[in-house]
Amino acid sequence: MRVHHLALRVADVERSVAFYAGLLGLVERRRLPAEDGSLRSAWLEADGVLLMLEGRLRGAGADEGSAHLLAFAVDDLAAWEARLRAAGIAVDDRTACSLYVRDPDGHRVGLTAYRNEP
Repeated sequence: MRVHHLALRVADVERSVAFYAGLLGLVERRRLPAEDGSLRSAWLEADGVLLMLEGRLRGAGADEGSAHLLAFAVDDLAAWEARLRAAGIAVDDRTACSLYVRDPDGHRVGLTAYRNEP
């Protein structure tokens, strides 16, 4: 079994695409329009796993953001910290192996160089 996708509710799909695809470098795979012609969702890919940025999620839940963490594996934390700083993105927290930031909707996003291989 493997992770197929993660869906995040976002206030502005285009703004979130700019963060995840533009800044973090995920590959945009699909855009789905709403009935009124606006952008309902965008699907991005990170190494075979889909991240679905949705204007609305089906089912119950909080109206905004979450306390969940979405973490991406990276190779060079220093390079990512410089890239984030250049984009005006504050690092909220850090460990020896990870940087933590917030996306435009307040979701926690981790960039980690931690390797759990033996």
